[in-house]
Amino acid sequence: MITIDVSGLHDERALHRVLRRELGFPDFYGNNWAAFWDAITGLVWIPGHLRFLGWDQLAEDVPLGAAMLRRTLDAYRATYRPELVVEFEGGREH
Repeated sequence: MITIDVSGLHDERALHRVLRRELGFPDFYGNNWAAFWDAITGLVWIPGHLRFLGWDQLAEDVPLGAAMLRRTLDAYRATYRPELVVEFEGGREH
C-alpha cells in the first residue's frame, strides 16, 4: 500500500508533483492528466492499494484536480485492475 498525503495542496501543479514523487514517475512526467494516464498504464507499476490522506481538503481547494484524479483512477480500475483498492480519507472507499 502507498499512502499519499494530498492535504495542503492548493493547485494541480502541486498535486502532480506529489503524484510523481509518491508513485515513482520518471523525470519527464508531463504534469497533466494525459501524462498521468500514460504513467499509470505503461511507465510504472501501481501497487494494489492506494490511500489518499487529506482528500476532503484537496476536493475543496483543487476540485477539478481531485475530480480528475478520482475519474482517472476509476477508469484505470475499470480497464486494467478491478482488484485495485483506492481509499480517499473522508470519502468513499473503492
